[in-house]
Amino acid sequence: MPLYNRRPELPPTPAPAPLGLAELLSQVRLALQRQLADSYWVVAEVSDLTLPRFAGAHCYLTLTEQTTDGRGMPIKAQARATLWSQRYQQLGPAFEQATGQPLRTGLKLLLRVQVRFHEQYGLSLDVVAIDPSYTVGELALLRLKTLRQLEEKGLLERQKQLALALAPQRLAVISSPTAAGFQDFVQQLREAPYDFALTLFPATMQGDEAPASIRTALDGVRARRGQFDAVVLIRGGGSRTDLLAFDEYGLAAAVGAFPLPVLTGIGHERDEAVVDLTAHRALKTPTAVAAFLVDRLARLEAAILDLGEQVVQAARRQLGQRHTRLDQLAGRTRQAAQGQLDAAHDRLRARARQATQAPREQLRQLGQGLERFRHQLPRAARRALAREQRDLRQRGRLLLRRFARHHQRRRETLLRRRYQLQLALERTLHRQELRLYQLTVNSEQLTVSRQRQEPNQ
Repeated sequence: MPLYNRRPELPPTPAPAPLGLAELLSQVRLALQRQLADSYWVVAEVSDLTLPRFAGAHCYLTLTEQTTDGRGMPIKAQARATLWSQRYQQLGPAFEQATGQPLRTGLKLLLRVQVRFHEQYGLSLDVVAIDPSYTVGELALLRLKTLRQLEEKGLLERQKQLALALAPQRLAVISSPTAAGFQDFVQQLREAPYDFALTLFPATMQGDEAPASIRTALDGVRARRGQFDAVVLIRGGGSRTDLLAFDEYGLAAAVGAFPLPVLTGIGHERDEAVVDLTAHRALKTPTAVAAFLVDRLARLEAAILDLGEQVVQAARRQLGQRHTRLDQLAGRTRQAAQGQLDAAHDRLRARARQATQAPREQLRQLGQGLERFRHQLPRAARRALAREQRDLRQRGRLLLRRFARHHQRRRETLLRRRYQLQLALERTLHRQELRLYQLTVNSEQLTVSRQRQEPNQ
C-alpha cells in the first residue's frame, strides 16, 4: 500500500481562443474607463499645433514632456490632444487675453484633460480647461494688470509727449550713490567735452523699499523742477527678481505723470520694466544714458557750428552788397557833384556876361551854396558810414555773443575790413574836399581875373 495517495492527473487545460484586435482594444478601452478618473491636470509642452482654419473647426495639439526613467535614461512622453470647436472658442480667447499671447508651439501649459481611447484612433486627450496663470506666472499677470491700468489712465504715452531740451545739461539723478552704474554714468559724463550739472537724489534701488524711496526722490525733484532739464533714473545690472521694484504700479504711474522728461537706464539687457514703458526714453544701461546725452549735445554743437557758418556767409554777402552799394553811391555822388559844379560854372559865366553889377554878392551867394554843398556831402557820407558802422557793430556784437569761441578770427577779419572801408572812405572824402577846394579857388581866381580885365576895357 503506498505511503500517500497520489493525486489524479488532470487533463491539460486547453489554450484560450485568440482575440480579435477590435475585441482586445475594446477591452483596453473598458479597462481605462473603469480605472481612470474623469479628468486630470497635466503639465506638458506644445510641440505641434494645428489651429482651426474655419469657423466650427477643431484645434489639434501634440503634447510632449522630456523626463527620465528609473535608471536615469531620458525618455520622451507624447500624446495627441484635441480642443473641440466650442471649447476652443471659449479657452483660446481667454488664454490670449490673460497671457497677452495666443496658443503657440513651445508654450508650457497646465491643462485639465480627459483620457480617451478609440479602437481606430488610439489614445488621445480631450482638453477641457487651461490654467493661464501657470504659463505666465503670478508676476507676469501682475505686470499685465499694471500695464492695462496705466494704459487706461493714459500714462504710457504722457511722458513721450514732453519735449526734451535741446541741450539737457541740468540733470536730476535718482540712484544709489554707491551703485556701480551711477559711478559709470558720472565718469562717462566727466570724460565728455561738455559741462553737466548733476544733482543726486539718493534712493534705494532694489528691494521692497525701492518704490517708495524712488517716489520720495521724485517728489524732491518735483519741488525743484524749474532747476532741471530732465530726470535720470539709473541703477546697475541685476537679476529679474532684483528689478521687480520697477514693475510696481505706483512707481510707474509716478514716472508717467512726472512733469519733466524721465530717462531710464536700469541696467537690464533682456527685459523691459514697466517704468521703462512709462518713461520719456528708456535705455539699457547707465552708460547708455550718458552716451545718449553726450551724443545729443554733440549733434546740437554741430548744428550750431553749421548755423554759425551760415551766419558768417550771410554777413559776407551783406558786406559785399554794402561795399557795392557804397561804390554806387560814391559814383553817383561824384556825378552829381560834377553836374552841379558844371551848372554853377555855366551860371557864373552867363551872369558874368549879362551883368556887371553886384558880382561879389553873386559870387558870395554861389560860394555859400558851394560851401553848404561841400559840408552836406561829407555829412551825408559820414551818416552813411555811421549807419554802416552801427550795423557792423551790431552784427559784430551778435557774432561775439554767440560765437566768441569759434569765430574770433572771423571777427578780427571783419574789424580789419571795416577799418579799411572807413580809411578808404575817408581818403575818398578827403580827395573830394581837396577837389572842391581847388574848384572854389579856381572859380574865385577866374572871377578876380575877369574883374581886372573889365576896367581895362
